[in-house]
Parts: sequence; C-alpha cells; structure tokens
Amino acid sequence: MAQDSKPKILVAESAGFSPQAATILRELGQVRFVDLNRQGLLEAVQETEILWIRLRNRIDTEILNVAPQLKVIVTPTTGLNHIDLESAQARGIRVLSLRGEIEFLRDVRATAEHTLALMLLLLRHIPAAMTHVRNDGWNRDLFKGHELYEKTVGIVGYGRLGQIVSRYLQALDVRVLVTDPHVDASCVQPGVQWVTLDQLLQEADIVTLHVNLLDETRNFFGHQQFDQMKHGASFINTARGELVDEDALLDALQSGKVNSAAVDVLCDECADGMADHPLVEYARTHENVMITPHIGGCTFESLEKSEIFLAKKLHLQLQERC
Repeated sequence: MAQDSKPKILVAESAGFSPQAATILRELGQVRFVDLNRQGLLEAVQETEILWIRLRNRIDTEILNVAPQLKVIVTPTTGLNHIDLESAQARGIRVLSLRGEIEFLRDVRATAEHTLALMLLLLRHIPAAMTHVRNDGWNRDLFKGHELYEKTVGIVGYGRLGQIVSRYLQALDVRVLVTDPHVDASCVQPGVQWVTLDQLLQEADIVTLHVNLLDETRNFFGHQQFDQMKHGASFINTARGELVDEDALLDALQSGKVNSAAVDVLCDECADGMADHPLVEYARTHENVMITPHIGGCTFESLEKSEIFLAKKLHLQLQERC
C-alpha cells in the first residue's frame, strides 16, 4: 500500500507512548505523535482519520464537526464519558477502547492499587504529615491515625476492579462487604460477604465505588446514600465522578457524617484545571479531603500494556475493513 493511501493517525497525547505500540501504528498509517491542548486538537484533527486520545480532551460535537474524515477514535480507557458516543455513532465513527476486554484487563491493576493507596493515605494522615515535616515540624502526636486491619470496607460494584480490591483488602485482614445488583451472592470470593447496599452503608468504615458509569448509575450515590453511611466513615471514588452527587458529598463532609474522602475523579473533568470545583475549593482548607487528577490508571505498566493491546486491536479492525 502506498504511503499516501494509508490512513492519517493522530496520537494527541503521546508523552510516554509505548515504543512497541508506536511501531505498530507506523506500519498502519501516517502517524503524528503530539501533545495537544483543546485548541491544538481542534486545529490538528481536521484531516485526521484515526484519533488516539487518553483523558486530556473531551471529544464532543465541536471536535467531531471539524474532523469530517474521522473514522476511528481510540482510547485506552474503560470509561467513555469523555467522548460524545451518540454523535460519534451518528457519524459512523468507531470507538475502540478497553470496555468489555475482560481477559486483558485482569492484569491491569493500577486503579485497584491506587484505591488501596488512597485508603491508607486517609487513615494515616500521610499528606498532612509530610507537609508538617516540610514546614520543619516533627510532632508525631498530631497525626495519630487508624489501621486497615479489622476495619470493615464496603465495595460498591463487584466487577473486575471490585474483585481485585477485595483480594488486596483480604490480604490485610480487612472485613470485606460487597454489593452489586448484577452479581449473585454465590459468586463472591471466599471470605467476602455479599450484602444489600443499605446494609453495606450502615456497617462499612470505608465505602469505595467501583461501578460503571451508565445512564442508570449517573448520580446514583447521593444524599440518601450518604445519610445511610455509618457516622464518621470514609468515602473513596476511583471510578467516575458522575456516579456521585458531589453536592451531597460536600454536605456530608461539612456535617461530619462523612469523616474523610479521597477521590481520583470529578464531574466534568477539565485538563485546563478544576480550580473552581466546589470539592477542590473545600480541599484547599480541609485536610480530610484528598483529590488526585484521575491518575488511577496512569502508570507506566498499565499504559504500556493498554497501548500495545489497542494498537493490535486497531490493526485487526483495519484488516477487516480492507
């Protein structure tokens, strides 16, 4: 195939891109490896046929409208709320992602590890303690924390990540409760207790979300759920911000119903910054809230695996079309 006839591929977030995946892409088409903000993407995507993204930019109608030749969007994520799927489908644009790739995802552990890290950071007041030392302090009594050992952790959503997190917690001798309307009680791992959501919220010292974002789960965790939580419990979300009514979370924190929270995701995430987000503003002056910028899956290992997997998947898709 002549080089001019090969598809134009734009990798819009290429920092640290897998060399092996890059080699596969170069065999498939004319590739540009760049790192673009939204304005740069609006300019660069105009003649693109295959767009490879991560999570920096929202692929909405504005982007799609300036890309008349776009045929495929590739994203190494399971969540797809950063893409206007309805508009893409109407245009006949194929979206290749990690959603549904169950076998491959069994060995992608980054978000599960980040979930555990957030729990430990909250319980042991580690960020505040590090800041204390940087400011010339050395008073350990200010940072008396709690152990995970023998705590009760409630996992809402018992899919791939929920199962991995439960195994990690069991290794630390944590009592693990799980709830998932799509999972039968007989299917949970030994040592894990399946309960209703109501029971989980009433008993768990820590509640962690591992639910897929669907129309029916959007904002499903709100005032009612926070009110049901054990007083003084902690809340973790490494799934999607849109699962949570964030005003309700803020109310629960301000009232003391929720003692602390750690989230890796927020509603309407924007790579240009989230300075005006109410939870971010609250976290500036309250040490019981930790927010990380959606880094759960952002490890060298997981990105390398995912990019190689998707490059091969794209190769197969293009072969089928020929």
